[in-house]
Amino acid sequence: MRNRLRAAFALLFSLLLPLAAQAQLRWQEGQHYKLLPQPAPTSVPAGKIEVTEVFSYGCIYCYRAKDAIGQLAAELPADAVMTYVHASFNPSEAWPMFQRAFYAAQALGVAATTHEQMFVSIWETGEFPLLDPKNGGLNRPLPTLEDAAAFYQKYAAVNAARFVELAKSPPIDDAVKRADRLVEAYRISGTPSLVVNGRYLVMNENLGSWTNVREVIKFLVAQERRRLGLPTPPARAAR
Repeated sequence: MRNRLRAAFALLFSLLLPLAAQAQLRWQEGQHYKLLPQPAPTSVPAGKIEVTEVFSYGCIYCYRAKDAIGQLAAELPADAVMTYVHASFNPSEAWPMFQRAFYAAQALGVAATTHEQMFVSIWETGEFPLLDPKNGGLNRPLPTLEDAAAFYQKYAAVNAARFVELAKSPPIDDAVKRADRLVEAYRISGTPSLVVNGRYLVMNENLGSWTNVREVIKFLVAQERRRLGLPTPPARAAR
């Protein structure tokens, strides 16, 4: 009886708490997310909160997560902005090439519109030549920037020769270096990884589901909003 009363009082106490306090009790630093030792720079306007996915087109786990990431982006509060950082730390799967191609596509303004198609072309249709269709392993040699240029020419009508030239240019060198610095600052060891406002690394592996990942990110966005003294944005309209 005593245990039942204790459980009932605990439930009543939790119901009386504000939602923010309930989230604070549920999502714990060190268990569900990490506070990074040093905040990393963000790339969003003042008054906005950045939610970053660190990913690679050459990562099958990123491909498997693409729909969940898309749902996350659609559910973010109005003052949160989704951004993407392409990692390069796995050269055996052509990550450096994909990274350089991604930032060239971003410079041309076509990265967002071709993002999902790149995953589909690699992991579903096999149109992008990363996988050997005979054995399911990686093609040797690995795909090149010229292969990426052909993809972007087909799906975004960019000039392939211009794409390769841009991908090898100093501005893209700088974008690649910045991405590598961010991956290091975020303390990323695997992909996909999610970081909130350059301060919090979400511990996906401890959360059990993408629903929980989305809830932790919303909690951290709210926490950043309070820390920065930003107003609560209006709720997004139902879609």
